[in-house]
Amino acid sequence: MPSPGLPSLFDADTAEAPDEAREQRALVALSMVPGVGPGRVRALLARFGSATAALAAPAPALAEVPGIGPQTARAIRGFDEHAAAHAQFDQAAHVGARLVASWDDRFPRLLRQIYDPPSFLWMRGTLTDADDQAIAIVGTRRATDYGKRLAAEFAAELVRHGFTIVSGLAYGIDAAAHRAALDAGGRTLAVLGSGVDRIYPARHTRLARAITEQGALLSEYALGAKPDAVNFPRRNRIISGLTRGTLVVEAFETGGALITARLALEQNREVFALPSPAHSPAGRGANRLIQQGHAKLVLTVGDILDELGLAAPPSPSSPEATPPPPPLSGVERTLYDALTPQPQHIDALCLQTDLDPSTALVYLLNLEFKGLVRQMAGKQFYRA
Repeated sequence: MPSPGLPSLFDADTAEAPDEAREQRALVALSMVPGVGPGRVRALLARFGSATAALAAPAPALAEVPGIGPQTARAIRGFDEHAAAHAQFDQAAHVGARLVASWDDRFPRLLRQIYDPPSFLWMRGTLTDADDQAIAIVGTRRATDYGKRLAAEFAAELVRHGFTIVSGLAYGIDAAAHRAALDAGGRTLAVLGSGVDRIYPARHTRLARAITEQGALLSEYALGAKPDAVNFPRRNRIISGLTRGTLVVEAFETGGALITARLALEQNREVFALPSPAHSPAGRGANRLIQQGHAKLVLTVGDILDELGLAAPPSPSSPEATPPPPPLSGVERTLYDALTPQPQHIDALCLQTDLDPSTALVYLLNLEFKGLVRQMAGKQFYRA
């Protein structure tokens, strides 16, 4: 039975509908009952009209709800962890998180449409109407430089076409996509497999903070929840559910990115994949998706826009799409002309330009400061 000290927060109010704060607390309390997941919460809300009323309902009435039964009904009636539910909101206030219930206008419209939406999301940051136009970019944590570069390029270009980038804050492809979206001045959402106050991996704490300023951290898991392995496959349905399509950049033949792609297909959302070199283990999963017809092969952002029925981006050859580079010195121009969009080792560039490595590195650094060149691991450079 409910704790004596908290009856006014969870007992049903027969005179009027429960206020928003009380209903949110009741919803969190209901979700903490063992055996009550999002599907059963939806069934209870449909039957009783509110979480407050469901918590106060008699056991026989609860047992009649599809999917509940006598055992879960007894668990609901015996729930006595109201202090823990209150503690969730105290911790939320401490870390600047808010609860967005499924009935809230802020709850993402696309996510509400999937077959198994969460009952609520904890959020640090903001959700806006612009996030209805979102693409997920996912891939392996053990990404190659090739994969991370493509993830960043596609994220930045999609941002310039008004898309919010959604991913999972993991190492590799996820982090590259988030950072590129932020650098391009766009919005990005990170869906966690832990509480929004437990950043995982911890090395991405600074990245997570930046995301809250240009998007949001989201999770259906309780504040304080650890990043247990079992959480992540379920988390992935939210990543795909928030978006109009999922882009797989690099993926091994097993892993979370392929789970996200499968969930996107089940949700009737688009799945795209970038091809990887044939002998690259890191890209074999993405290549298989294309081979089996489960993902559409894309080479440019224009391919994604075409599939979504949107206007294609301007041609790269048009003056509007490629502004001229800033003035360059003679050596800078020589190096810039030798660079291509494909990474080249410093030794290869020196052979082409007849420069010694120390001189070439100085001028390549100048070009990097001007935003014209990017450097990859192993002293490889490419034209930005």
